[in-house]
Amino acid sequence: MDNRHASIRSKPNFDIRRMPGFTLMAFICLLCLYGPLVMMAAFSFNASRSVTRFNGFSLQWYEQAASNPYVQDAALLSIKLGLGATCIATIAATMAAMAMTRSKPFKGYNIVLGVTIQPLMVPEIVMAVAILAFFALIKQFTGIQGFGYLLLAHSMFCIPFAYLPIRARLESMDLSLEHAAADLYATPWQIFRRVTLPLLMPGILAGAMLSFVVSLDDVIISMLVAGPGETTLPVFMLGQLRRGFTPEINAISTVLIAVSISIVSLVFILTMRKR
Repeated sequence: MDNRHASIRSKPNFDIRRMPGFTLMAFICLLCLYGPLVMMAAFSFNASRSVTRFNGFSLQWYEQAASNPYVQDAALLSIKLGLGATCIATIAATMAAMAMTRSKPFKGYNIVLGVTIQPLMVPEIVMAVAILAFFALIKQFTGIQGFGYLLLAHSMFCIPFAYLPIRARLESMDLSLEHAAADLYATPWQIFRRVTLPLLMPGILAGAMLSFVVSLDDVIISMLVAGPGETTLPVFMLGQLRRGFTPEINAISTVLIAVSISIVSLVFILTMRKR
């Protein structure tokens, strides 16, 4: 019996990295994912207008994009839209997560949860068409136009992205601290402000950052819902691509990728924190 147990313990554990072809497949996947991004970033520093031949290092396309008034207006609109949608979505997601995790189970809990995260499972084009039809009906009856519709559309789409990390943070928190505060006669608002909110802040920041990235990179919803003069940066880039591909688009895309990577890295750091 002892020899049998010793032989079982001596057998090597399963390691997928030792399977034949795993290293090659992993390399091919990484190459397909990041190879185009690296090439795009490299040609954004090309001295010529060619997007296939590198003729020297230059920052002229970054300077041209930065001095382009259309790029400036589109970037400012995207930032304003992203910040507004992030604030609305984060507040709504925090309230929803608190209600779902700090209340007793109720009938229809799974239905409410499904409705909250439904935009993650619905194709974006379907969501955009539905929002467009809904807002068109509102505009017809009220006659009100403006930036608010685009802001509301982005906020609705960003709520699930903010909800998931906030909910995950709430579920991992120790309730004994909140119970101790209640035993010390703290009001519900004092418990939330002094105990729950500080512990929840990493999840809130992670959800806010994800919402901002989603809003900043959105094309389909912005294209269908935006009114006259409401051209976001991704929509502007798509319009420029229809006229012809230039290294200026590479430069703008590289900046967006750098911003997205920075924000996602911060989200990863915040979500990995245990305290």
